[in-house]
Amino acid sequence: MPEGDKAVEQRRSAAWFGLDGKLGFVHRSKLYNRGGSGSMFDGRPVIGIANSASDLAPCNAHLGQVAEAVKRGVLMAGGVPMEFPTISLGETLMRPSAMLFRNLMAMDVEETLRANPLDGVVLLGGCDKTVPAQVMGALSVDLPTVVVTGGPALNGRFRGESIGSGTHVWKFSEEVRAGRMTQCEFRSAEACLSRSAGHCTTMGTASTMACVTEALGLSLPGSAVIPAVDAGRARIAEQAGQRIVAMVEEGLAPSRLLDRRSFENAVRVNAAIGGSTNAVVHLLAMAGRAEVALALDDFDRLAASVPLLVDLMPSGRFLMEEFHDAGGLPAVIRELGDLLDRDAMTVTGRTLGENCADAPNWRPDVVRTRKDPVAEPGSHTAVLRGNLAPDGAVIKLSAASPQLTRHTGPALVFDTIEDYDAAKDSPDLPVTPDTVLVVRNAGPVGYPGMPEIGNLAIPRKMLDQGVRDMVRVTDGRMSGTSYGTVVLHVAPEAAAGGPLALLRDGDRVTLDVPGRRLETDVPDEELAARAPKDSVSGGLRNRPAPGSGWASLYRSHVNQADTGADLDFLTGRRGHAVPRRHL
Repeated sequence: MPEGDKAVEQRRSAAWFGLDGKLGFVHRSKLYNRGGSGSMFDGRPVIGIANSASDLAPCNAHLGQVAEAVKRGVLMAGGVPMEFPTISLGETLMRPSAMLFRNLMAMDVEETLRANPLDGVVLLGGCDKTVPAQVMGALSVDLPTVVVTGGPALNGRFRGESIGSGTHVWKFSEEVRAGRMTQCEFRSAEACLSRSAGHCTTMGTASTMACVTEALGLSLPGSAVIPAVDAGRARIAEQAGQRIVAMVEEGLAPSRLLDRRSFENAVRVNAAIGGSTNAVVHLLAMAGRAEVALALDDFDRLAASVPLLVDLMPSGRFLMEEFHDAGGLPAVIRELGDLLDRDAMTVTGRTLGENCADAPNWRPDVVRTRKDPVAEPGSHTAVLRGNLAPDGAVIKLSAASPQLTRHTGPALVFDTIEDYDAAKDSPDLPVTPDTVLVVRNAGPVGYPGMPEIGNLAIPRKMLDQGVRDMVRVTDGRMSGTSYGTVVLHVAPEAAAGGPLALLRDGDRVTLDVPGRRLETDVPDEELAARAPKDSVSGGLRNRPAPGSGWASLYRSHVNQADTGADLDFLTGRRGHAVPRRHL
């Protein structure tokens, strides 16, 4: 494009590379050490490639190869690729919880994009928190954005059978505790579960967020489910590199793509794929950054008419390889038909409906039809309220035991997950099959960071009696690969003064999913009497625990789960105005 072209002059990168004098000299000079020529600065779109590759995040360790494919695409389309690292959040290694650092990673991405001469960005993520964190940061900046996820690993194989990430870890560990599997067998399954590069093979949070991001319209069609080691992953990354250059030319920023329709589609797709409950907290946070109205109750209301179509663990039988074989998310979107708003725009420049109009379904046993679903409408993530969760809580019905969705029993309360783990195998634990297990102080403020502790191990005493599921309640989260009748994200959390903090052993707790209730029969007057004398009206107050550094900042400013657990000063769109010059 000619140097004086108006579109070139209006690009952000021109505020760095299009300057004369000392400032332009400084901005351009050092980039010659890459071995490039002056054509880098002739008005070509400068594309950032935000790479979360890290050996500390095994699911993302291969993203350097994906970045090379994106670069090829950018160069083929006439752009200048600029790869840069971001914080990487490895779900399997980070303590106390990767969720504690999601908002920090979002800040990293946002500020890096705004501070540098970038006209558009391709986000490379994979593991659970990396994708929502990158998207949150990019939405606040509002540069043209395409998301390329790293893809799932190959199916795990153990003793001739397919085993799924996370899901079989929980199953095998319970088998060991029940005496039906030896420690030696348990250890031998470790390497069998992780056969290749890529994220979890089940419909856990990583797979869910890849699909949800595609449903939002931020990824190229079909990209969410391509295995990490499939050559198709490199091809789609190359296409994303080409497409982002065109999006810069078109001025196609997220604010022109994402609206209420986009997020409604994402909520409904999450129900159809049996997605993780973590999608709730991430989509709420992403909507907050995009300045789109989305509320917790929308996840229940919008999904009420959506059947479960994808037969994947932990809610079904298959794994992500089979989902890819079936045709991936486009097959689901086509099958959902009028349940989605097909006029919502996507990064292709076409609508969601146009993208998927001719999508095939090669495996109807994996992606089922609306006439023959895995489960009828009503198996989605339900939202509960009551005097234990005035601001809401969630439960994944496709992972719950139907006989427990209406249940009343005595509470057995633990203040920390460590307390529960220390007690769960005691023969003296006062527990029966009717007991409601409660672990509190696991929310955003309390732990801190809202860890995935919700799928509490069944007490050994109950395992010995053949009990395989019990009602469990927490203000924390649960892995998307988990299963069981578990109430999560109780808000306000106990550490913020929520009523869960007032529950005592023996109090009767009622879970009534059809009635959307989570309650205790303790009278309001008694709960009020139990509240600390210094609490504010209603007993709800954010009381940050002592600390320093990021954890202190996080605890002081994090919102509750029902609004996405973002930091209160990060919600919204701050734009990409060029920062003040220096020198």
